[in-house]
Amino acid sequence: MLEVRELKKSFRDQEILKGIDLTVEKGDVVAVIGPSGAGKTTLLRCINFLEKADSGAMTFDGADYDLGNMKKKDILSLRQKTGFVFQSYNLFRNKTALQNITEGLIVARKMVKEPAVAIAEEMLEKVGLLDKRDSYPSQLSGGQQQRVAIARAMAADPEIIYFDEPTSALDPELTGEVLTVMRRLAEEGMTMLVVTHELGFARSVADKVVFMEDGQVVESAPAGEFFAAPKTGRAKEFLRILDRA
Repeated sequence: MLEVRELKKSFRDQEILKGIDLTVEKGDVVAVIGPSGAGKTTLLRCINFLEKADSGAMTFDGADYDLGNMKKKDILSLRQKTGFVFQSYNLFRNKTALQNITEGLIVARKMVKEPAVAIAEEMLEKVGLLDKRDSYPSQLSGGQQQRVAIARAMAADPEIIYFDEPTSALDPELTGEVLTVMRRLAEEGMTMLVVTHELGFARSVADKVVFMEDGQVVESAPAGEFFAAPKTGRAKEFLRILDRA
């Protein structure tokens, strides 16, 4: 479904991504893990065109794209097929939970209000927040805000959702409610590419793990294999350190 080849990105004279290869099959959950500064977030931002890649190729649903030379119409078309959940929720502070979801449907997708509201209510119910439809972000906990963000991503009926450390801004007691929603999405067959530091989630939910360090993919393997017997010394060391923490 999604294949990325030789993705490179530099900021000024610092090379952040050094030729990333990545494959996500339809219906799979792929967890991208690794130390801070590995380039994980930059990878997500480049394949969703929040950052412009220097070079690389991408195949999405059978169509090929030159990541270093994307046309605006292609970017808009691809974004119609994807959802993105940020670390810091990125909700409109002056809009209710419901309005945060309907905004993209009405403005970007030119949907009339009534069906947009129906979809938004369905998605809020799915994440357990229909009773908060008229609440503003300031009236919601961090976990609830992130669940609204997930509902917003789902409302567009995407073919894949990108998650960028979706629980990193949350207190530990709020992390579970977000991961529960993500587990449910995985069970329903949603294709997901998840940058995460939650190894328990990666171990129990992901189909495949991609371990990155220093702008490179160090190891990529089925999740069960990766956690049971990582092949590279660096992956073994990373897991050993985290298991001690």
